[in-house]
Amino acid sequence: MTQEYCRFCGVYNLPACKVICVSVTLKGNFTFPVKSYHIELHRNPNISDQVIYPSVVQMFNPLEEAMKIKDEIISWRRDFHMYPELGYEEERTSRIVEEHLKEWGYKIKRVGTGIIADIGSGEKTVALRADMDALPIQEENEVPYKSRVPGKMHACGHDAHTAMLLGAAKIIAEHEEELNNRVRLIFQPAEEGGNGALKMIEGGALEDVDAIFGLHVWAELESGIIGLRKGPFLAGVGKFNVKIIGKGGHGAAPQYAIDPVPAVAEAILALQRIVAREIDPLESAVVTVGKVQGGTAFNVIPESVEFEGTFRFFTEELGGFIRKRISEIVSEVAKAHRCRAEVKTEILGPPTINDDRMVEFVREVAQGLGLKVGEVKKTLGGEDFAFYLQRVPGAFIALGIRNEKKGIIYPHHNPRFDVDEDILPLGTALEVALAFNFRG
Repeated sequence: MTQEYCRFCGVYNLPACKVICVSVTLKGNFTFPVKSYHIELHRNPNISDQVIYPSVVQMFNPLEEAMKIKDEIISWRRDFHMYPELGYEEERTSRIVEEHLKEWGYKIKRVGTGIIADIGSGEKTVALRADMDALPIQEENEVPYKSRVPGKMHACGHDAHTAMLLGAAKIIAEHEEELNNRVRLIFQPAEEGGNGALKMIEGGALEDVDAIFGLHVWAELESGIIGLRKGPFLAGVGKFNVKIIGKGGHGAAPQYAIDPVPAVAEAILALQRIVAREIDPLESAVVTVGKVQGGTAFNVIPESVEFEGTFRFFTEELGGFIRKRISEIVSEVAKAHRCRAEVKTEILGPPTINDDRMVEFVREVAQGLGLKVGEVKKTLGGEDFAFYLQRVPGAFIALGIRNEKKGIIYPHHNPRFDVDEDILPLGTALEVALAFNFRG
């Protein structure tokens, strides 16, 4: 038997020293790399079976690593911001992302304009997701990185999400040998109404995934705060389209027509009673009519009038109830006015419901990095990250960007929406720490 050299004792021994590796943190209960210390305990049986020689090796700190590439992350974000692409059109954005990922050694799978990228190995797989699409909005900000594409803008922060995850990808790749898990990065298209999450799931994004985390910049939170919430966070989203058909005629002779306009007016008001009088006041729901269209002239009773809107809910049962009542109310109101109603309702997405255990995991990792953590309010906005959370445990995380001193005060989907770029490395660091600390 060949003798082995012990790097701790500095002597040759037979048999080799027993080595036990233990990763520790200064805060929290999680291992590597929240506070970046790694302790190796070992015994040299030739010296004394009772003596333990510790060796402390400092390992990388995700926040420090993210700060080193802060300028690069901001540069990526500004580039994506200047060249926004709508859902399923993210050709340029995904090409840039793919080129970097290939350079850093990731295994790539394309799903249309979406990307699934894997690195590392192990029994567990943790996924991190960023959405890439922009909105059909004309930007009003006067900044050097203002959108150069007329009528298109990153008004929801997806440019920041992509840049932060790209930064995380770089750091993870640089420390691949220290990974205990496989890490999957999901760069998703078409979150804004296109249900791109479903396309990615169909393309295999969740195969063998044990948990998933998504980060979203949050205009309602003060800059730098990590906003967490257990259970329901964002609402389920429904849509309805209605056409009420009467009989057209002259505005001066309504007795010879069947006017659909009063029927529509009454139906819209009646729909508001669903939330006001049919739903538990302690539950949250919304029914909103956002569009009404009908008529061609001031003195003509139209043949039909159309309207459409959205409904929001936090439980599947409530969503089904609202959907049913919309159809019933509109149909009966139309009948009372001697009209006929065509009603189409659909559920576009489920509520976004965070896993309690995963939220606690995020909280401890974030606090271990020294980040400020707070609770974020529920919102009746929707997010297709919900489709991932229906299938695997995980958490959708808010990252505050509101900074009044910098004038960053406008809400999502506003033409003057912007991001406090100083917080981008915080998001990157949190994503890296989640990847390295996840144990299932």
